[in-house]
Amino acid sequence: MPFFTSSAFKTALIATLWLAVAGALFYFMNTRVNPNTADTLSQSGEVVLQRDLSGHYRAEAYINGVSTPVMVDTGATDVAISQALADRLGLRSIKAVRTHTANGDTVSYMVRLKNVKLGGIVAHDVAAIITPKLGDEVLLGMSFLGRMDVRLYKGLMTIRASHE
Repeated sequence: MPFFTSSAFKTALIATLWLAVAGALFYFMNTRVNPNTADTLSQSGEVVLQRDLSGHYRAEAYINGVSTPVMVDTGATDVAISQALADRLGLRSIKAVRTHTANGDTVSYMVRLKNVKLGGIVAHDVAAIITPKLGDEVLLGMSFLGRMDVRLYKGLMTIRASHE
């Protein structure tokens, strides 16, 4: 029996097609979950973010030179990072503070970040808090955003370096 009509060939062909479909779905969903990957961010003094499927603005940023996913949160006073990321960055807390989050009150720990980079925008000596119960995603709060010109228009968030 020729190979092209064998059941092994048909099985391999079906498996290859399923892998191609799965790969295409993964690519599509990944770009919809976070349409603002590091390679789509401008390296100039302006970053334009698209909303993700849940209506949030997410991107890839660098904190003290370490790449990390962030969610832009204009309701957060400071940049908020997890204990795991703080450990990776070798950060030591300044003092404990009580914080009020969407998940309730908790104790967080104040720190200073050497720099936060989003696209081509860099801020130095940024206030942050270590929030032990925070997941892997950093909340990019007003201690970073307050130094910028931030505009929302038609589902896009434009962040520009402020020159004040």
